[in-house]
Amino acid sequence: MHRNRPAIDATEVLGIVRGLVSELRPGKPPEAGLDSHLERDLGLDSLARVELLARIERAARARLPEDTLATAETPRQLFAALRAARPEATTSAPEIAVTPDTGRIEAPTGASTLVEVLLWHAERSPEHVHIRLLHDDAEVGTLTHHELLRGAQRVAAGLQQRGIAPGDAVAIMLPTSLEFFTSFFGALLAGGVPVPMYPPTRPSQLEDHLHRQSGILESCRAPVLITDAQVQPVARLISTPSGSLRYTVTARELSAGSDSPAAAAPRAEDLALLQYTSGSTGNPKGVMLTHANLLANIRAWSRSVAITAADVTVSWLPLYHDMGLIAAWLGSLYNGCPLVLMSPLDFLSRPVRWLRALHRYRGTLSAAPNFAYELVLKHVEERELAGLDLSHWRIAANGAEPVNPDTLEHFAERLAPYGLHRETMTPAYGLAENAVGLAVPPPGRGPRIDRVAREAFSRTEAVRAATGDASAIRFVGCGQPLPGHEVRIVGPNGDELPDRRVGRIEFRGPSATAGYLRNPEETRNLLRGDWLDTGDLGYLAEGELFVTGRVKDMIIRGGRNLYPYELEDAIGALPGVRRGCVAVFGVADPATASERLVAVVETRSGDDAERRRLEHAVGNLAVDLLGVPLDEVVLAPPHSVLKTSSGKIRRAATRELYQSGVLGRQHSVRMQMLRLAALAASRNATQALQRTGATLWAAWAWTALVLLAIPVWLAVAGLRRPAFGWHIGRGGAHLLAALIGVRIDVTGLANLPASAPCIVVANHASYLDGLIAAAALPRPFVFVAKRELLDNAIARRFLQGLGTEFIERFTVQDSADAAKRLAERARLGAALFYFPEGTFVRRPGLQEFRLGAFLAACEADLPVVPVTIRGTRAVLPDETWRPRRGPVTVTIGRPILPRGKDWNAALALRDAARGEILAHCGEPDATL
Repeated sequence: MHRNRPAIDATEVLGIVRGLVSELRPGKPPEAGLDSHLERDLGLDSLARVELLARIERAARARLPEDTLATAETPRQLFAALRAARPEATTSAPEIAVTPDTGRIEAPTGASTLVEVLLWHAERSPEHVHIRLLHDDAEVGTLTHHELLRGAQRVAAGLQQRGIAPGDAVAIMLPTSLEFFTSFFGALLAGGVPVPMYPPTRPSQLEDHLHRQSGILESCRAPVLITDAQVQPVARLISTPSGSLRYTVTARELSAGSDSPAAAAPRAEDLALLQYTSGSTGNPKGVMLTHANLLANIRAWSRSVAITAADVTVSWLPLYHDMGLIAAWLGSLYNGCPLVLMSPLDFLSRPVRWLRALHRYRGTLSAAPNFAYELVLKHVEERELAGLDLSHWRIAANGAEPVNPDTLEHFAERLAPYGLHRETMTPAYGLAENAVGLAVPPPGRGPRIDRVAREAFSRTEAVRAATGDASAIRFVGCGQPLPGHEVRIVGPNGDELPDRRVGRIEFRGPSATAGYLRNPEETRNLLRGDWLDTGDLGYLAEGELFVTGRVKDMIIRGGRNLYPYELEDAIGALPGVRRGCVAVFGVADPATASERLVAVVETRSGDDAERRRLEHAVGNLAVDLLGVPLDEVVLAPPHSVLKTSSGKIRRAATRELYQSGVLGRQHSVRMQMLRLAALAASRNATQALQRTGATLWAAWAWTALVLLAIPVWLAVAGLRRPAFGWHIGRGGAHLLAALIGVRIDVTGLANLPASAPCIVVANHASYLDGLIAAAALPRPFVFVAKRELLDNAIARRFLQGLGTEFIERFTVQDSADAAKRLAERARLGAALFYFPEGTFVRRPGLQEFRLGAFLAACEADLPVVPVTIRGTRAVLPDETWRPRRGPVTVTIGRPILPRGKDWNAALALRDAARGEILAHCGEPDATL
C-alpha cells in the first residue's frame, strides 16, 4: 500500500465512525457527517476515540500518526491523517534493551532534602542513565544524573535572574519531556517550590485549558510559569487577580544563560512541592509537601515493596500527578533505579506500548489506575502480545481510583501466558495529602478480595458474606499502612471503630501534609487533631484497609448508607447510555429530613418511547442493586455529568447543577412524605442510641474495673503470696469479663502443660492482654516484665505481689544475665510468661520478638508454648482509654521444644513460635 493513498476512502472512514456511534448510542444515534465534532457532536470521549482509531487502523491496515488522538477532531481530519499513515508493521516482540548499572547504586539514606538526593547520585554515579524517554516505541532521549544536575543548574540560574526568591512558587506546565525534570530541580536549586500543572493536550483547546488553570496560578501566586514554545504565546495572555505572574518562559530560554546559580540550601522542613488535587469533590487545593514529607513517603514505600537499584520502573503516568511524579520518578531517583518513561498520549493511542516497554527493558515496577488495566484488556489484540515476556514485572500497582476486582483477575489471567504472575497485581491506596502512598500489600502476596453481605453493609457492617451469596459486594484489600504511618476508622461522632465497621478513613504519619496553601477553611476540614481525614470511607480487617467509597459520595436513605459506584457502572452498561457518564447522588430534602436519590444519565436518545424504556431500566437496576427506588432519573444530554481532568465523576458539582435546575426539572418525590420522615427519624434515633450505648458501656466497663481492681490490688499487694495472688487476679479477670460482657473463647487448652515447667510467649496488642491471659490460662505463671514498671509504685507493688520477674531490655549483657537467671528459676519448676514483643503500638501488626524467652528456654531445655491473643486491640487500642465491645479469642499452640542451647537454636525457636502466633493473630507481619 502506498502510504499517501489510504486503503479506505472518506466514506468508509465515516462508516466506521457511524458504526461505533451506533454501538454506543443505540436507538437514535446522532447523525455523523465528515465535519461532525467527534466529542461535542458525536459524544466520543477519549477512550471511545482510542477504539475508533484502532478500528480505522485495522480497516486501513496502517498505523495513524502519533498525534492523531490529540489533534483529529472530525472524521474528515481522521481521513486526512490516513494520508500520513505508515503501513501496518509485522508484530513481533521488541529486542531486549539491557539497562546498564542496575543494582550497583546505593540509596542516599542520610539525605534530608531532594536536592541532597540529586547531589548524592550526581557525585557517585554521574554517568548512570537515570531516565530513558520513549516515543512511538523508540528511545528518543536519555538523562544521566550528571545531565540532570547540570540542566537543573542552568534553569536555576535563569530563574534567579528573573527574581525568584526562596519560597516562591514556580509553575511548570510541560508535557512529558526531559525539560520537565531539569525544570523541576531547577526550581528547587533556585530555592523555589515546583508546582506541576496539567499541560494542554489538544491545540484547539489551548485558550480554554489555560483559563481553567488560572485558578492554580492565583492560588500559588507563581511569578514564573515554565511551559513549551507551543503554549507560550497563549500563556502570556494569562492574568491573575493578584498580578503575581510576571514571566512565561520556556526551559530553553531559562537555560540560555549561566549554569552557576547562587547556592540554595533548602531544609527538610521547607516546601518541596505544591501538589494540586484534581478536585473530584471540590475546588483544586494546593497540598503543601515538604522535603521531609516526600522522602518519608519514598522511603516507606520503597521499604514496603522492597525497591532497590536493581529494579526498573516503567511509567506512562502524567508528571503532574502524584503517582507519576513522586512514586515513579522521584522514587526511582532516590533508589538509583532507571526510569523508562513515555507520555500518557503514547499509552492511550496504543496501550500495548506499556507492555512492550516492560518487556524490552525488563521492567519490574509499574503503576496505573484501574482504567489503564481495562484499556489493555479491551484494546490490545492477542497478536500484539506475541513474544512478550512479562515475568520480570513484580509490582503492578493499581490505585488512584476504585480498584475493580474483576479487572485484577482478568488482567492476571489474560497475561499469565506471557509470564505475568497473579502475585504481581498490587492494589494500593494513597492520596496527595500523604504525598502519594498510604497503604500497600506486601510484595508477592497478590490481591485479597473480601466478599461482604449486602444488607449488613448498608448498616455500616462489613460482615463476610455466606458462601454462594450472589448478592455479596466485593472489595479489594489495599494492604497495610506504610511503615511509620497509621490508619484508623472513625464513626459519625469521631469515635474509633473496631474491625469490619465502615467509617471515615483517617491517617497520620511523617508523609502527611500540614494543609492546603492559603486555604484555611479546607485545611480545618482536613485536620482532626493530629489525624487527617481522607474524605474516603472504608474498614479495617485483620490490619488490612478496604476502601468502600468517598464520604461525599455516600447517600443516606432511610437509615441506610448507599454507595453510587456499582449502580453507576450497571447503568453505564445499558444500551443507549454513555458509559462512564452517569452520576448517582443524594439531595437533601428539607420537607422530609432525608435524602432524595437521583441518577443523572447521559444519553443522546430523543425518542420518547426509548427514553421511557431507559428510565424504567434504570429504576429497576436501582431496586435490584440498592434495594430502594430512585426518586428521579434525569436523562441528560452529553457532557452534563462533570468530570475532573483525570476522568473522575464530580458528583458534588453535578449535584449543584441539578439543584440549580440546569439538568432538568425536578420530579415529585415517589415515596410518601410520612414514610420518609419516619425512616429518617428511625435513622437518627438509631445513630443516637448507638452513640449513647457505646458511651454508657465504656463508662460501665471502667466502673466495673475500678470496683474490682481496688480489692484485688489490696489482696495481691498486701499478702505478697504469688500463688494465692494469681488465683485472686484470675478470679477478678473472669468476673470483670462477665460483668462487661466480653466473651473470651479459649482453644487448645490441652496443649498447655498442666503442671510441668514451661515458657509461655504471647503477642501483645493492648493493656488488656495481661488480664486476658490471667483469665484464659488455668495455671499460675510468673510474668516477666520490663524493669521500667518498677518506677510506678502502684504497678510495682501489684506485680511484686504476683511474683513478677523484672528484666533490663536495653543492654546485651543484662539480657543474657536475665535469661540465665530465669532459666534457673524455670528449672526449679516455675512456668514463665513473656510478651516477647516487649511493648505494643497502636498500628496492627506482629512486631519483632526479643530473644530473652527463647534463650531461657534453650538454657533450661524447656518447651515454649505459643499463645495467640486476638481481639484486644479492637476492644482497647493504644492511645485511647475508651473501650469498645468485641470478642476476644485465645489460641494455645502446641509446645515447641528447643533443638540445642546455642544462639542459633534460640533463633530457630523464636521463629517457630512467632510463625505460629502470626498464623492466628489476624494481623500482618510488622517486620516486613
